[in-house]
Amino acid sequence: MKLGLAKNEVKLLPYTTDWEKEFKRVKLEIIGATGLQGDRIQHIGSTAIINMPAKPIIDLLLGVDEISKVDKAIFKELQNIGFLRLRVERPDEIVFAKFTDETYEVKTHFIHMVDFDKELWKNQLFFRDYLNLNEKAREEYVNIKITSAKQEDININTYTDLKEPFVKSIFTIRTN
Repeated sequence: MKLGLAKNEVKLLPYTTDWEKEFKRVKLEIIGATGLQGDRIQHIGSTAIINMPAKPIIDLLLGVDEISKVDKAIFKELQNIGFLRLRVERPDEIVFAKFTDETYEVKTHFIHMVDFDKELWKNQLFFRDYLNLNEKAREEYVNIKITSAKQEDININTYTDLKEPFVKSIFTIRTN
C-alpha cells in the first residue's frame, strides 16, 4: 500500500483494507506517545468508509478535553512520532500531518484534533458511520468524488468545495 499525496494533488485510489490496518498501527503509536485513551483516536475520512475510493491519506480524529486549553506537550509528543502541526486555520480544530520525508512535500496522514464528544467530533463520526451503513448515500458520495476528481485543473481546495454540500447535508441529518 502506497500512501501520500503532494500539495494540491487530487488522486483517488480504490478502497483497501490496508487503510484500516495502517490506522490501527498509527493509533497504537499515538497512544504510546501521548497516553491518550484509545476511544479518543478514531479513523475518519474516506479511507474509513467501506468500498469508498479515497485519496491515499489516513485521517485520524483525536479528541481532547478542551481544544482551547490543550496541553502543548502533546504537540511535542506527536512531533516525536512524525506529526507536525500545520498552519491551518479552522475553528475549534488543530491539524497535524505526517510526511514521507524531510522535504515535507508528500503528506501521508492527517490528525484532526478537536474537542472530544462535541459537535465536530460527533459530525465526523456520524458521517463515517452513516456512509458505512447507508449504501445509497455511499454511492452518491462515490459519484460526487469521482466526478469532482476528474475535473480539469482540479486542486484540493476545489475538490473539497465540490464535496462540501453533500457532507453538510449528512451533518444536517445528525442534528435533525
